[in-house]
Amino acid sequence: MEGGSGFPLGGDPEDLLRGLREFAEQQAESVQEAQREQFATLTLNTAVELTGAALSQMQVSGSTDEQAIALRDAMRVLFPEAVALVSAARQGFMRER
Repeated sequence: MEGGSGFPLGGDPEDLLRGLREFAEQQAESVQEAQREQFATLTLNTAVELTGAALSQMQVSGSTDEQAIALRDAMRVLFPEAVALVSAARQGFMRER
């Protein structure tokens, strides 16, 4: 190891550490972004399931058009409420961790 720094991989150890640190930060950011996307997807899927469950409990009558209008009106109320409920529950869960 004539003329070398005595570092077996060659180069400056500080540069290597800096590069490893940057790589680790990039990986952490990628993981966090993937977790945020998964969280959003799970929240929306749960809201859809809650809305579907609530709609299945409805007993609508009338013509096909009247039933469709009643279900759409219910969805306008139920889905945003389900999203808010799921989001609030998940935020509370995330704070507890």
